[in-house]
Amino acid sequence: MERKKENRFFATTLLAILCLLGLGAFDSAAVHGQKTKRADYGTLRVNSDPAGLLLEIDGKAYGETTRDYLTIEHLLPGLHTVVVTLPDGSLWRKEIDIAAGRVKCITLGYLPPPALISSVCPFPVNIAAPTQVTDGTIVTYSANVSYAGKKPLIYKWTVSPATARILKGAGTSDIEIDTTGLAGQRVTASVIVDDGSGEIGCRQIAQAATSVPPIEQRSIASNQFDICCGCASDDQKARLDNLAIELQNNPATTTYVIVYAARNSQQAHASGLMNRLKDYLVSKRGIDPSRVVTLDGGSRDEDCMELWVVPRGAVPPVPKP
Repeated sequence: MERKKENRFFATTLLAILCLLGLGAFDSAAVHGQKTKRADYGTLRVNSDPAGLLLEIDGKAYGETTRDYLTIEHLLPGLHTVVVTLPDGSLWRKEIDIAAGRVKCITLGYLPPPALISSVCPFPVNIAAPTQVTDGTIVTYSANVSYAGKKPLIYKWTVSPATARILKGAGTSDIEIDTTGLAGQRVTASVIVDDGSGEIGCRQIAQAATSVPPIEQRSIASNQFDICCGCASDDQKARLDNLAIELQNNPATTTYVIVYAARNSQQAHASGLMNRLKDYLVSKRGIDPSRVVTLDGGSRDEDCMELWVVPRGAVPPVPKP
């Protein structure tokens, strides 16, 4: 009876996702230097092949599994009993450790009972694992073995790249790998399953790979702080005073001062205005000259100045004459 049960079990993949990359339910966004705060609950995501398997967590029904992930949110941290009813009516049961602020995923692949064979070797082995995860996910690779022998199986895992860390499970049928820092790479897990008999047919090898896409780099926008057209000198200075305060409060920013000369002004007028505005910021307000960029924006109907605050890494403004 125990041999038949082993023959019909299936692979389970567990993975937990850090929410640095878009799962806002687990971390409050860090804006302008604010510290992030991890959520006090976790999330479980389940999919299966075939779909339509009844799912229970801690004795509570959560509907049927799908080929896409069925998401169960707001689970308290700690152990939760997950039960899935298999196509043959038997139950798959496992204790899942849910961590606050992280996601764990279960991928279920049902294996029907194999046909009776005269020998226990060779035996089929496959690894259940997700094909793609985000950086920071904890991925579980599960070796699924249809083995009718009585000898205990030996599992020997190897993973690549070398920076991939096995968190736990070495020497067992399931291992967990931390993908933090592996963005843009492909994680491969290989397992050798052996019953220790020394027979070639009783030594099987399987492999599975998971891709970790590069982290999307989002562009940072520059901020137009002020614009003044036809302003008198005192008005310009007042606006530069406000700009200087902003720069002092945000030392990681620079400023772009774009000057537009009136159409009927002399050719050197824009250059003189740029020098005067920068000199005021540097000499009168004490701003580091390396943080002040002046641009000749061309001509407009009247003299204009645009004041921009540009965070580090932001795309600089472009003059619009």
